[in-house]
This record gives sequence, C-alpha cells and structure tokens, in this order.
Amino acid sequence: MSTLNQGIHLRLNTSGVSSWGVQALVTLLVTFLVAGPLLPIVIQAFIDKPLYSDEFSFSLSGFYRLFTHQAFWHILGNTVIFSVSSTAIAQFFGIAAAILLVRTDIPGRRLASFLFLWPLFVSHLVLAFGWIVGFGPSGFITGLVEGMIGFVPWDLYSMAGLAFAAGTALAPLTYLYCSSSVRTIDPALEAAARLAGCGSIRTLCKITLPLMKPAIWSSASLNLMLSIELLSLPLLIGGPGGLEFLITFLYTEGLEASSPDYSMVAACSLLLIFLISVLLMWQTRSMGDTRKYVTIAGKATRQKLFHLGVLRWPLCVVVFLYLAITVVGLIGVVVLRSMTTMLSTYVPLSEVLTVANYEAIVAFPEYVRSIQNTILVALIGGSIGTVLIGATAIVSLRSTWPLRTFLQNIALYPRAVPGLLVGIGVFWAVAWIPGLNIIQNTIWILIFAVVMRHFPTGFGAVTPSIHQISQDLDRSARVSGATWLTTMCKIIVPQLQMPLAACFILLAVHFIKEYAAVVFLFGPGSEMIGTTMLSFWVQGEHGVVAALAVVQIALVAVMLGIFKVFFKVKLYG
Repeated sequence: MSTLNQGIHLRLNTSGVSSWGVQALVTLLVTFLVAGPLLPIVIQAFIDKPLYSDEFSFSLSGFYRLFTHQAFWHILGNTVIFSVSSTAIAQFFGIAAAILLVRTDIPGRRLASFLFLWPLFVSHLVLAFGWIVGFGPSGFITGLVEGMIGFVPWDLYSMAGLAFAAGTALAPLTYLYCSSSVRTIDPALEAAARLAGCGSIRTLCKITLPLMKPAIWSSASLNLMLSIELLSLPLLIGGPGGLEFLITFLYTEGLEASSPDYSMVAACSLLLIFLISVLLMWQTRSMGDTRKYVTIAGKATRQKLFHLGVLRWPLCVVVFLYLAITVVGLIGVVVLRSMTTMLSTYVPLSEVLTVANYEAIVAFPEYVRSIQNTILVALIGGSIGTVLIGATAIVSLRSTWPLRTFLQNIALYPRAVPGLLVGIGVFWAVAWIPGLNIIQNTIWILIFAVVMRHFPTGFGAVTPSIHQISQDLDRSARVSGATWLTTMCKIIVPQLQMPLAACFILLAVHFIKEYAAVVFLFGPGSEMIGTTMLSFWVQGEHGVVAALAVVQIALVAVMLGIFKVFFKVKLYG
C-alpha cells in the first residue's frame, strides 16, 4: 500500500511539473514574441549610437533631435488633423449604413451590407492603388467626370481627399460594431416612443442612437488608432500632395534615408506607441458603467423596421452610389488596370486590353516568389499563430498560473504597436539578439513579425468561446484525477476546434494582406505580395502591380469562401 501511495504521489508531482512547465513555456514564448521587438526600440531611443555598435552611452539626444526637427510639429499637426477627420468620416458613413441597412426598409440592403464590408477584406495598399488609378489627377474616373462636366470636383492629393479615402476604408469597422449593437436594442423601447407620439426620426435620435453609444465610442477610438498607424494611404496619396505624417516620417527616416538616425527613429516610434496606448486606455475607461445601456433582460420581441416612405428609393440610390465609388469603383479600376497596357479615357479599351501583366507575373521569379511566400506565410504563420494563441488563451483563462493576468495583458498589447513599428522592432531584434540573425532574409522573420502584429486579433477570436465553456467540466475532470494538462487536452481543446479554425482563417487573411509589418524585413527571396506591390509601384510598374493586387484579392476571396463553407455563415448582414 505504501508503494502504491508513493507511485501515485510521484505521478501527481510529475504531472504538476508538466502542467506548470507548459504554462511557463507559453508565457515565455509570448513574452519573447511581444517584448522581443519592443525592447530594442526602447533601448535605442535612450542611447546615442546604433544598438548593434560596440560602444554606446545613455542619451536623450534622439528625443531632442526629434522635437527640434524643423518639420516635426507640422507633421504632428498633420497627423492629428488627418486622424480626427478620417475618423469622423468613418463614423458618419458607418453609423448611417448600420441604421439604414439594418433598421430600415431600404431596398437592396443585403447586397449593400455585403459590399459595404468588402474594404475589411482588401488590403489598404490595394485601396490606395484604386484611389490613385481611379480618382487621381490622371485617373480613369477623373477623366470621365472631367469629360462630362468640364472640371474635376475633387483633389485626391489633398488633406480632404486623403481623409475621405481613409475614412471610407475605415467605415466598415464602424458599421460592424454599430450593426451588431443596433440589432440587440430592445424594440419595446422604440415601440414605447412611438406610442408616446414620436416619429421615426425622433425615435431614432432619442432612443436608438443613445443606446448605440458603446459601439460608437469603441469604433471611434479604434478607428482613431488605426488612422494614426495607417501607412499606405498617407504614403501613396499624401506623399504626392506634400503631406507628411508621423508614420510616413518613420518610413522615410527609417527605410529610405541613406544614413538613418536610429535614435530619432526609435524616439518617434515610442511617441507613436505612447499615443496609441493612451487611446487604448481611453477606450477602456471612457464608457464608465455600461450597465445603463443594457436593454435585453428577458423575452425579446421582433424588431420593427423604420419605414422610410418617400425617401426609400432616393436613399437607396445614395447608398449604392457611395458603394459604387468607394468599393466597386476602386476594385473595378484595379482589375481593369491589370488587363490593360494603360488606362486612359483618351484611348479606347479595345486597343489596350492585354494579358501581358499576368504573363509577367508568371515569367519573373520575383513575382512568383512573392505569391509563394505569401501563401507559405499565411499557412505556416497561421498554424503557428493559432497554436500559440490557443495555448495562451487556455493558460490565461483556464489555469491557476500565477502569471495568467500578465500573460493576457501582454497578449493584447500589440494592439498598441503599429505594423511599421513591429517591422522596425523585429529588424533591430534580429540584429541585436544573438542567434536570431539566422532567420534574416527568410520567411521566418516575416512570420515572426506578422504573428506578433496580429496576435490580439486571433486572441480575440478564441477567448469568447473559452468563456462559454462551463468550468464545471474542468472541475469534474480534476475530481476524476486528471491533471490540468490532461483536462485541457482532452476536454477543452476538442471543444475549441471551430474557434481555432476560425482563428486560423482570420490570421491567414490578415497575413495575405500584410505589408507594413514586413516592409523593413524582406530581402531577395523573401518577398511578399504587399512588399512587391509597394516596391514596383514606386518604379512605375503599375500594370503588374494591379495584376498582383488582383491575385491578392483572389487569395483573400478563397480564404473567405473556405470560411463561409466551413462555418456555414453569411459574410453579409
């Protein structure tokens, strides 16, 4: 009997070490993934020489040169104006779309919902190409409008034009937040307002919009953060107009400068991270007590659509005109440009149609490699990210690990780090940390960057499902003698198959679209579609770039199709 007890005691101790070992390993990996790229930025900001140099000393000279730079305060002002104005535009269109397409009887609302969400699935780099090819000074749609009315009523290469392009690109996020919110409003409240004599407009203003406040504020703060870190639109549209922002300042000083000032770049990077971290804290605390917005507390009734009356068809025309300009038109001109030698209103399309741009993709190894690498990064990176995210979610939410709260916080922190800064941090980490240089100029350094960049996105996709699994299952398994590790592997993980599959597809879509986090990291043989498009756009290879953009859109469409078939869900409202 004594021998049996000793064996049981030994087995339990070994199992305990195994469980804690796994928890410690997950914590260590995630901490390295997040802190590895951030620590070099922090250190570089406070030293006077490059991080990899033999001798350096503590200094604030980087901050001094940044704040005394002749263009810094103008750049900071541009950043504030651009981020606030683009967020305001995104909120206006997103909230309006959520109300019109979810709560009114406007015709074609299902198709409009589907089209409105598409900018979420298309890289902002592709959208920037679409705006330039379609609405730039020499754009195809610009030429058509000028031919009809004799002048061009817009200037894309201006702050207003850039803010509108960015705002419409961010509006689907507002729509996603607000449409979910407006669907959960108890219709009894709106019915009571109608019984009290309120019309549709007054009911909307007094009941519906105030109850949407959490979604409006959350989407606004998120869009404000995204607009600050947005690279492609400010770089490609703002650049020709002489507009510079903090993110484009980092791009030019860190990548295009012949001899970069690393300390100043790191100081500017810390400033950006600080600004976005403040916005994250503001987002968390600004709502206060959200219980006052609760409207579903029992049996719900079916929501009644607002009747638009005589405005029904005019508003339908306005909605589809907006979608024709900001979605269909942008993607359409990119596709059209990919099939022509040039795109101009002065030359008939029949004379310039060609497949040469797609033949060039097949003929040149660099183009082929960029597509292959993008697929590999999406599949391998998505798999690694999904495994690590699943393990992180389980350890942080379903264990007694002392560092579980720290693990959850650090897993979410990359939300405060713009993609460009992830690339800068990974670049410096590989040069600074011994042994990491073996992944330089390989797809593994790209995977490192994109997994870190989108870790919070995948984490947010998995955690709601873990919260829905009753902890009684854990307790029952533990009472039966199972260790924590056995319980997680045998009970919890099998119930997370669908959420983990959704996490993988979500990550793969983001990795296919990614360009900002890898623009500092790719080299010969490790190109991705996004970096190749950006490089060859600058060189004037617009036809091939458009063809690569179409390939990227097709890859995303394939992943979304798999998602729709696999999960049997609709991708529209």
